[in-house]
Amino acid sequence: MLAKVLGGGVEEGEDGGVVAETGGDGPIIPASFKGSKKGASFIVLVSTSIQFNTQIYFSKMSSKESCRNELRTAIRQLSDRCLYSASKWAAEQLVGIEQDPAKFTPSNTRFQRGSSSIRRRFRTNEITLTPPTGVAYVSTAVMEEDEAIHGDFYLLAKSYFDCREYRRAAHVLRDQTGKKSSILMPMLCVVFKLSYVSVLYITKAGEKRKEEEMIELEGPLGKSDAVNRELVSLERELLTLSKNNMIDPFGLYLYGLVLKEKGNENLARKVLVESVNSYPWNWSAWSELQSLCTTVDILNSLNLSNHWMKEFFLASVYQELRMHNESLSKYENLQGTFTFSNYIQAQIGKVRYSLREFDQVEVIFEDLLRNDPYRVEDMDTYSNVLYTKEYFSALSYLAHRVIMTDKYRPESCCIIGNYYSLKGLHERSVVYFRRALKLNKKYLSAWTLMGHEYVEMKNTPAAVDAYRRAVDINPRDYRAWYGLGQAYEMIGMPHYALHYFQKSVFFQPIDSRLWIAMAQCYESEQLHMLEEAIKCYKRAANCNDTEAIALHRLAELHRELDHPEEAAFYYKKDLERMEAEEREGPNTVEALTFLATHYKTQKKFEEAEVYCTRLLDYTGPERETAKSLLRVMRIAQSGFPSMDVEHFHP
Repeated sequence: MLAKVLGGGVEEGEDGGVVAETGGDGPIIPASFKGSKKGASFIVLVSTSIQFNTQIYFSKMSSKESCRNELRTAIRQLSDRCLYSASKWAAEQLVGIEQDPAKFTPSNTRFQRGSSSIRRRFRTNEITLTPPTGVAYVSTAVMEEDEAIHGDFYLLAKSYFDCREYRRAAHVLRDQTGKKSSILMPMLCVVFKLSYVSVLYITKAGEKRKEEEMIELEGPLGKSDAVNRELVSLERELLTLSKNNMIDPFGLYLYGLVLKEKGNENLARKVLVESVNSYPWNWSAWSELQSLCTTVDILNSLNLSNHWMKEFFLASVYQELRMHNESLSKYENLQGTFTFSNYIQAQIGKVRYSLREFDQVEVIFEDLLRNDPYRVEDMDTYSNVLYTKEYFSALSYLAHRVIMTDKYRPESCCIIGNYYSLKGLHERSVVYFRRALKLNKKYLSAWTLMGHEYVEMKNTPAAVDAYRRAVDINPRDYRAWYGLGQAYEMIGMPHYALHYFQKSVFFQPIDSRLWIAMAQCYESEQLHMLEEAIKCYKRAANCNDTEAIALHRLAELHRELDHPEEAAFYYKKDLERMEAEEREGPNTVEALTFLATHYKTQKKFEEAEVYCTRLLDYTGPERETAKSLLRVMRIAQSGFPSMDVEHFHP
């Protein structure tokens, strides 16, 4: 039977710490159920008492109250089936829906702006009622407003608790006075005291499994071809139940997982579509379906029912397919209903990161951390921004913050790895990226970033291995393709490098760095395809080349190819850019010298004199060059012949 076990690895770091296990969506099946009929009953959650309503259409965003009721019901149903990540996602969207301020007492300032975004969104009176223990699937019991809001916070806190994010759970329940909140808080206190012991027991339990798997590992990065040998029998059993109409949407979700794991992607998509159409609130099913939508054509072929959850799915798929503007538009529309959703805010930050709008991304994630101070997920993206902008202090603070929150999360390890990389400690950085991969071997960012570190360490084989693992996980990861191109360029194989650079720009055509890398590859001695290099530099110049490489190289290449007009055009544009940025350097002198000489040759003396005059401000040989050009132009303008010796005949 399918058993999604929370396996873990044990690693003793430099500080003597122990790496904990990672969790995930999926039922945890007792070992005694394995291979038994009980297992089938456990996996296929057939529910005859629940009637699923699929006739929900999305002509216009559903009312906020309708969304709230659906999410409250879904959270409990997902949690009952141990789909904790999906339950957490739903709970975050639930508290992200804006309440009607007219229904609450404005004098109560407990949730005023400036406190946590989770708590400040609602103004409530004193709680006197307790939320009901269960909610019907179709019709939800009507609760008092205050009672319902505190119940929503309890659901969010419990979902964090189930995902072992105890500090976030405690933060949500702070200042909450509901009876259910008062039940969960003592449990959190106990958890904080016993957290180290529980982590130690869990990791020791996973040690035997890790040592057994290590025997099968191959390659310097521990690549393994181990497979789940129970998938065949499990698929057969689920197929039989599906044909007999004895499987519910959660069983279909599990069936889709099995089919995806076996490589039957077409049928997996069909089954997952059936699952989300029947029960649209399971975000885990949507996420698995998203991973199978690798092209726009595949996405358009899906027969999805209209529901507001579909909008979340489309926004996420557009983001993965690099359709950034479409994704951003979807998320901004969703914010109309889910005004305070931290998830949506984080996704908008990630989209803007892909658009390389780093200043806006920094603001978004700073606000996100103020609102959700114990958040770890998505913070690796924030660390990438701080790394790119070389903000040592901010990255150090973020690394310290995630260590105090949850040291044994893949995101935390990547943030610490980025910090050491920025300090130039590449070997130590690799240690933390490896740790992230022990926690989650499919954590894409860790493979890619570790490849970058190996490139810095000149360990090309290891870098290639890391990048290939990244593209195996996500063939659309342009950073890994770019890394492969860099690695092969380092070992003098430009044809291979060119292939990988072309793959990277296909998936991220708006990144000037990728076009510049491909242009430099075309310029190599083995290829020497300068016309192709010029085309790439032009694309880079149109993609906001912040490193100021493209325009200068375009000018130099045109000069080398004896295209003086084109060279003058790009030197002039490069000079204008440097003036706008108030920068000067060797490129400025080169541009001024060429333009002065070019316009003098074209007998455009006035323009030539302008550039010569600017060269006189320098003290090097360019000053003498400018004087010589000015002298020649004045003689030419006066009409007298040159008095140079070569003009006299012997």
